[in-house]
Amino acid sequence: MRILHTGDWHLGKTLEGRSRLAEQEQFLEELVQLADDQQADLILMAGDVYDSVNPPAAAEQLFYDAAARLTEGGRPMVVIAGNHDQPERVSSITPLVSNRGITLIGMPVSDVVTTVSARTGETAKIAALPYPSEARLNELLALDGDEDQLRRAYSERVGMLMKRLAHAFTPDTVNLAMSHIYVLGGVECDSERPIQVGGAYTVDPSALAVGASYTALGHLHRAQAVKGEGVIRYSGSPLAYSFSEAGQAKSVTMIDVAPGGSPVIEEVFLTSGRPLVRWKAKGGLEEVYRWLDEDRDANAFIDLEITLTEAMGLGDIQRLRKSRDGIVHIRPVYPEMEALELEIERSRIPLPDLFRKFYQRQTGGAEPEDQLVQLFLELVEEEDQDAAEVSGA
Repeated sequence: MRILHTGDWHLGKTLEGRSRLAEQEQFLEELVQLADDQQADLILMAGDVYDSVNPPAAAEQLFYDAAARLTEGGRPMVVIAGNHDQPERVSSITPLVSNRGITLIGMPVSDVVTTVSARTGETAKIAALPYPSEARLNELLALDGDEDQLRRAYSERVGMLMKRLAHAFTPDTVNLAMSHIYVLGGVECDSERPIQVGGAYTVDPSALAVGASYTALGHLHRAQAVKGEGVIRYSGSPLAYSFSEAGQAKSVTMIDVAPGGSPVIEEVFLTSGRPLVRWKAKGGLEEVYRWLDEDRDANAFIDLEITLTEAMGLGDIQRLRKSRDGIVHIRPVYPEMEALELEIERSRIPLPDLFRKFYQRQTGGAEPEDQLVQLFLELVEEEDQDAAEVSGA
């Protein structure tokens, strides 16, 4: 049986207010073509269909259309809810799609294993566990325990549920597991929200030792294998959703496996979507304008850091914004500003006053316009928010 493992579509997600729907539609077109070209017998979608519990109608339409096309000709598809999904929303259309071979699982249960038959005649049994939050497990963890105790309790609960599901495995079926969890050893990115990875929500790989030939995971956006019994793998997200994913090659995973056999894994790389890149212009604005004239990373979203010796004017900032719609962040770095930041630590100078002091030094005493001060504060706030995401992830 040939299985296509994907996940973390996050349909409806934006990047700093910029829509990604066109890129997501492009990815789903590529996925349908890839499933046909690779002769996939089964599609596993490991959660986070949407980016929010109340996705836009256009995002729902993308999912419905893709699911219909992926299952044409009798190919089954199994979808679980992730932490970003509203479980009832994911499973609500089950009566309309179950006769097409589409299985939608919103809530974690321990007594219903998913059984699907492929066009090859092989049967797969899937221990499928949607994102198991405390609320969805209907069990509160001890509030007075330390982090290690919480992690063990949560991991043990997930392991118990997976073992119950795996009781339905048989020697003559392709036995698979699927969940949307953070397994110890996985490498996360900024775009996985900090409260939902790590800490008490970490699962030990031993919890997935249930006899599955392959365990398909969702939640982490970097495609990667996790050490444990059997083959445990995150397919990763199909698009880069934060600048911490800059430079990552996005992919889906193809698995060839027979009942009782060892799976053969192939990572199939995707071409859809706009890349996310980081520019560090040590040569200042002149270097940035040269890169723009060269059409460097013409189709990319850009996180721009510029080393400057003089304060940027409003005209420069507006020109950069207009020159390329893909410039998302502009972060000026002033070597002299770093020295002044030490002053603020010592004297607690308010940040607006610190910037005015810096500007006056650079311009021979000129007072910056209020609009320029406000723009500087907005840029600092953007950087602080990014730093908070990184430290919390």
